[in-house]
Amino acid sequence: MATLVLTVIGTDRAGLVEALAGPIADHGGNWDRSHMARLAGQFAGIVVVTIPDANTDALAATLAELTARGTLDVRVALAGADDDRRGGTDVMLHLIGQDRPGIVKEIANALAGRGVSIDELETSTGSAPMSGELLFEATATLHLPPTVSTDDLCAALEDLADELMVDVDVSETVSSP
Repeated sequence: MATLVLTVIGTDRAGLVEALAGPIADHGGNWDRSHMARLAGQFAGIVVVTIPDANTDALAATLAELTARGTLDVRVALAGADDDRRGGTDVMLHLIGQDRPGIVKEIANALAGRGVSIDELETSTGSAPMSGELLFEATATLHLPPTVSTDDLCAALEDLADELMVDVDVSETVSSP
């Protein structure tokens, strides 16, 4: 079995998931996991599919037809081997504060500088309940290497949070094997 990662984007309209799911099922593939959303009038997502090795090229060709017809822009990549993380800690990061350019850049820079991987990241903006100011909110699942403690990461992010004028909360989830 092969594992494929599909990235998709297209103008949002009814039937896009069906247009993608049909060929996957028709070629004996299994829709394993996905993240999809409507963003600024576009439908965007990422899908992990397992499929018999012999059917990968045929599925890729069928999905290329979706792109050629303008239904969805679909990119197909063969998944790499799962990373072999030894040790380390998984944590959740929650950040909220007044929106301004550069928040993600600054946080991502602080994480990358410590070798911290971002496994999942979800961001949004919305109005503050009382003031109506635009608030930025981010939730992330992070993997800390064994050389970085949760306390060290918290201290670094709290210093950065003061500069950015945001609230940051880091909580441990499950230790990696």
